[in-house]
Amino acid sequence: MNAMADSRQNCSGHRKRLRERFLKAGLDGLADYEVVELLLTLAIPRADVKQPAKALIARFGNLRGILDAPIEELAAVRGLGSVTPVALKIIRAAATLYLQQSCEAQESLADPSRLADFWRMRIGALPNEVFQVAYLDTGYRLLRDGVETLEEGTVDRAAVYPRRVVEAALRRGAAALVLAHNHPNGRALPSEQDKTLTRAVVLAAETVGLKVVDHLIVTADDAFSFRKAGLL
Repeated sequence: MNAMADSRQNCSGHRKRLRERFLKAGLDGLADYEVVELLLTLAIPRADVKQPAKALIARFGNLRGILDAPIEELAAVRGLGSVTPVALKIIRAAATLYLQQSCEAQESLADPSRLADFWRMRIGALPNEVFQVAYLDTGYRLLRDGVETLEEGTVDRAAVYPRRVVEAALRRGAAALVLAHNHPNGRALPSEQDKTLTRAVVLAAETVGLKVVDHLIVTADDAFSFRKAGLL
């Protein structure tokens, strides 16, 4: 019984020291597994989380790999239980929402690189292709709740219709658009179909006075800009 009490006390002291280090210097100076430990303490109130944190790093490589991992793979890690994988998904979703709201607060998104990180986190690691649109006002500011998924497809294709893109923009009262989709194969390069679709959306948008600012192709590690490549 005393040994159990000592173990709990040591665990509590370790958590306290981690929190104090974080409050003093943020995540700087913390090992990758210690960052994961901090997150796990939010969902696992009493047990030692050092070993589960190290197991997660060993299996998924880093924090991004952990947050991108399917929930069933997280649940297979010993010591996490059933609640912690859900908590990690909530943390990831909250981070994505933070990035979106940060984009909404920007004065202008004429430089689409400001959205590249957001879309890489939002859809870059998805196993199926997803097509999304960001709706901007006349000052190229992101409208409130201004990112929408228009199509979800298979591992290599999401069927998108230019008319639907334009109709969705008009319903939102948008003046400009940024298109984005992911490539689950890990290569952020446009296919001929991607190029044809982009030209078709641009033409359809121009007929009603909408501006297509860019089309981004994202993976977990990279992003391709049609605008920067001179294809738009």
